[in-house]
Amino acid sequence: MSASPHDDLRYMQLALSLGRRGLGNTWPNPAVGVVIVRDGVIVGRGVTRPGGRPHAETEALKQAGPSARGATLYTSLEPCSHHGKTPPCADAIAEAGIARVVSAIEDPNPDVAGQGHARMRGAGIAVEVGLCAEKAARAHAGHIRRVRDGRPHVTLKLAVSADGKAARAGRKPVQLTGEETRARVHRLRAMNDAILVGIGTVLADDPLLTCRLPGMEKRSPVRVVLDATLRLPLTSKLVCSAREIPVWTIFAADKDLARGAALHDIGVETMPVQRAGEGIDLKRALHALAQRGITRLLVEGGPTVAASFVAADLVDEVMLLRSPMTIGPDGIDALEGLPLAALTASPRLRSGGIETSGADAIETFARV
Repeated sequence: MSASPHDDLRYMQLALSLGRRGLGNTWPNPAVGVVIVRDGVIVGRGVTRPGGRPHAETEALKQAGPSARGATLYTSLEPCSHHGKTPPCADAIAEAGIARVVSAIEDPNPDVAGQGHARMRGAGIAVEVGLCAEKAARAHAGHIRRVRDGRPHVTLKLAVSADGKAARAGRKPVQLTGEETRARVHRLRAMNDAILVGIGTVLADDPLLTCRLPGMEKRSPVRVVLDATLRLPLTSKLVCSAREIPVWTIFAADKDLARGAALHDIGVETMPVQRAGEGIDLKRALHALAQRGITRLLVEGGPTVAASFVAADLVDEVMLLRSPMTIGPDGIDALEGLPLAALTASPRLRSGGIETSGADAIETFARV
């Protein structure tokens, strides 16, 4: 039975929703969602499993069993066509007897890049591409960015006071946002592969940087510290928990490695990267993260790190948390050495609107 355009849209939206559940949990692979429908009944659902395998198509086909024959498969990303650690999903779809595939977007991975669609068409399957393409591109932004640009998709989270400050004088931290907004931030952490801060934040706040929502502790991202001179304290919360939740520190390649060896011995992964002036070359740092499989990176650093990412044009999305609190003229600006307008009025970014969150306001931006 052929589905109506309305039904196609509904099933694709479900596939996208399923895929989003895997964000932050499937790297280095994309978080794909798949729905299999036969005669108006959903007979299989699949999402990419933690660590990237099994693929969503495999999971959905397994669930559908014999009911997959003659059915329509909806997927948020083109099925793979190459032999990796598992056989091609395009072949598995054909062998299961799927009659029609509705695919949101082509996979930019050069190992796939349209070959999955072509392989299925060659097997006699009706293949349609492009339904909900814009939403799928956003959902798979990390995978696409890593493949095309060799770096993760970067989201900057920035909390600012009503007068544009991020901390009190002397860089004393202050709790700017309410409980509802903090819960949003923890959900955002769970949807990213890694979270990055600078060593200044670690020394000032000694943060844990985990997802602390009930039942989601295991969804905590890899914790990354930009630490050019390897000052990460061996007694910090990050280091003490490194064997439970990974901690990676990015340091200057010309730094003496003895300190790095000490960190490595207690569970911290050390990543040498070339310098850029007095700090780390951010583009090389992001490239190093991508090589290790990171596709989505949440930057939660302080004013210095935030400003460096803005200045380097490495911000793809922004979650700007606006607090009603006022700090005063002696407070620390949200972006070190830059006006907040460098972000909010950037021609590279477009506002996605403002919503309330308790007493706070959350404005989002995305790269144009």
